Amino acid sequence: MASSSSSRNNNWVYDVFLSFRGEDVRVTFRSHFLKELDRKLITAFRDNEIERGHSLWPDLLQAIKNSRIAVVFFSKNYASSRWCLNELLEIVNCKDKIIIPVFYSLDPSQVRHQIGDFGKIFEKTCKRHSEEVKSQWKKALTDVANMLGFDSARWDDEAKMIEEIANDVLRKLLLTSSNDFENFVGIEDHIANMSELLELESEKVKMVGIWGSSGIGKTTIARALFNQLSRNFQVSKYIDRSFVYKSREIYSKANPDDHNMKLHLQKSFLSEVLRMHEIKIDHLGVLGERLQHQKVLIIIDDLDDLMVLDTLVGQTQWFGSGSRIIVVTDNRSLLKAHGIGHIYEVSLPNEEHALAMLCHSAFRKASPPEGFGKLVVQVVKHVGSLPLGLNVLGSYLRGRDKDYWMDMLPRLENGLDDKIEKILRISYDGLGSAEDQAIFRHIACLFNHMEVTTIESLLADSKFGVTVGLKNLIDKSIIHVRWGHVEMHRLLQEMGRKIVRTQSLDKPGKREFLVDPDDICDVLSEGIDTRNVLGISLDTSKIDDQLLVHERAFKGLRKLRFLKIDTNILREDDRLYLPESFNYLPPTLKLLCWSEFPMRCMPSHFRPEHLVKIKMPNSKLCKLWEGVVPVSLTNLKEMDLDGSVNLKEIPDLTMATNLVTLNLMSCKSLVELPSSIRNLNKLLKLNMEFCKSLKTLPTGFNLKSLDLLNFNYCSELRTFPEFSTNISDLYMNGTNIEELPANNIHLENLDNLCISKKDSDGKQWEGAKGLTGEVVSHFDVLAAQEYPKFGGASILISES
Repeated sequence: MASSSSSRNNNWVYDVFLSFRGEDVRVTFRSHFLKELDRKLITAFRDNEIERGHSLWPDLLQAIKNSRIAVVFFSKNYASSRWCLNELLEIVNCKDKIIIPVFYSLDPSQVRHQIGDFGKIFEKTCKRHSEEVKSQWKKALTDVANMLGFDSARWDDEAKMIEEIANDVLRKLLLTSSNDFENFVGIEDHIANMSELLELESEKVKMVGIWGSSGIGKTTIARALFNQLSRNFQVSKYIDRSFVYKSREIYSKANPDDHNMKLHLQKSFLSEVLRMHEIKIDHLGVLGERLQHQKVLIIIDDLDDLMVLDTLVGQTQWFGSGSRIIVVTDNRSLLKAHGIGHIYEVSLPNEEHALAMLCHSAFRKASPPEGFGKLVVQVVKHVGSLPLGLNVLGSYLRGRDKDYWMDMLPRLENGLDDKIEKILRISYDGLGSAEDQAIFRHIACLFNHMEVTTIESLLADSKFGVTVGLKNLIDKSIIHVRWGHVEMHRLLQEMGRKIVRTQSLDKPGKREFLVDPDDICDVLSEGIDTRNVLGISLDTSKIDDQLLVHERAFKGLRKLRFLKIDTNILREDDRLYLPESFNYLPPTLKLLCWSEFPMRCMPSHFRPEHLVKIKMPNSKLCKLWEGVVPVSLTNLKEMDLDGSVNLKEIPDLTMATNLVTLNLMSCKSLVELPSSIRNLNKLLKLNMEFCKSLKTLPTGFNLKSLDLLNFNYCSELRTFPEFSTNISDLYMNGTNIEELPANNIHLENLDNLCISKKDSDGKQWEGAKGLTGEVVSHFDVLAAQEYPKFGGASILISES
């Protein structure tokens, strides 16, 4: 399908070609219809009132090929003209033609089956032609008569019917205009992917979903699909937001299970699909009765109500063979609840496509003018490649010079375009509960890119129902989970932060989260009462001046649960200073992330009983706290002190029985691990890499849950205690360990082993074993005899 779109005629000369029998409709129906087309600025081919003859035929053929839509007026004497029949045959043979049949004072079944008076006239015309020609004409008549059209017998007012036919032509022209999708880079790929899900060659009825976040291009894809497919169906209809919003307005006034409400919805739906007014239905089976023999294409966009969806397209049996129903939504759970298992997830465009989208919007071409290349890249980075943002900002920047682009970049960093925000806000307002909205704000302000398990632990004691809430956000395409981490699009994140700012514009302390550097500096430097604040996230590199933290700054933060302070390790100047008298952090803290922490020890009055995660990389800490902490650490799950080169000891961890991750990488002053580590039976990962002063490990190290153990380049480590036989990854390169304990002869779960030893000549040898244990040619297999078997495969040794 992608290739067909590129070969389509994009230079139509006429909007409409009319096929008709002059003696039946020329001075009546046709003349009024042409007048209505003129009123709507629709260009129709006209034969200038010249009677048809042989010399006119080449012009007619060319006009048919150069017209986007063909309107065929079937009247009583239509089949009396071989020219009309040949026109019809040519129209049908043009595969890219949209055909609208109009049955004027004629029963459609007479045309479909060539019966009655129409059939008699047709047979009379065919007598002068071969059976092959007759067969071609018959097929063309049947095919076009099976298409959804207009029957004058159903209209009491001919003028209204003419107006509705013209409106239908206009809608199709607007929907299928070749310019609609030319700037949507990558549309061919989307259509090709959808084609695989739709399986158009199958006669089964299929329902398929298009799912993705707001502003990602779902509607554009759906409309392009309708443009490609509609001509292949007897009935085709795109139900857009106007119908959806109207339905919601009516639905909100009635009981969800109200029978009359459902009847009203089906009546409105049938009126839209069949283009008929004043339809009357008295039971819910009418919809299926009217459409079960029709091959239909129905696209329902932006519908987020299961009852409405069930009422409109409840069962595949309602529609004829080969029908396709496409539902476009940002709510995946809606699709699953309706039983739609074939779902196309619309992803963000890659960088190349995103740059092209912005260039099309801003410069009307695929690449930027000279001198704009870096500016285009910066704008794309700001909007996170979201098509909505690319189109809105591109349009805004169109015609602007380089200086204007450069002046706009700081504003883009600090604000969200109103048009973009209005659309994205729909996602937030559409969340089912205040609890889901609260989780959204937590992620936007604090938890973006954080592990799902960590978020669940941090919010475990809240009333949010965090596991269900995260699932709802995923289904709504507001967040995605990749490699176990939550990802929220940058523009959604900005919108969430703006929502929090509006909680109190002039008093930051009354907001639930503080993320603006200036607001945080004001709060921390003045030590004011900020009892409403739940979380702070500060990037010190964005502070213009030095921040002198007030000694009582955190005493006013009585509800503070989440504290993140990031310092750029590459900067030589420290911008955040704590007074010597600083001795307090709130006991309510659950998350403490503070890089480059400037103190040698944690505040003496700090009680970490609620801590779930502590992450203090590259800190100045020599120890965490003095003595044994007189509170439980049972909530603690993650401890990360990576790069704290002055750290000489870690605290007693006897009570940290739920600790899962312990990262002490590059703690170069650490001499030993405490014996309390033997109590950490839930510990999965222990990383001691580059702990160059580490000499001894406690005995009884056989932790049953331990999965990863890294002692790479612990050069002072000479002995190794017994450890878990369940381990998967073991790294011991660059140590002075001479032998492994006897119980480690078989490690059946081992996936990766890196180990080294020195031979009699003092050469350093290293080995590695992968999952398969296959021997790689450059390894010295003979040296493997120095080691026992692990997991049924030999350790492979190579010279360093």
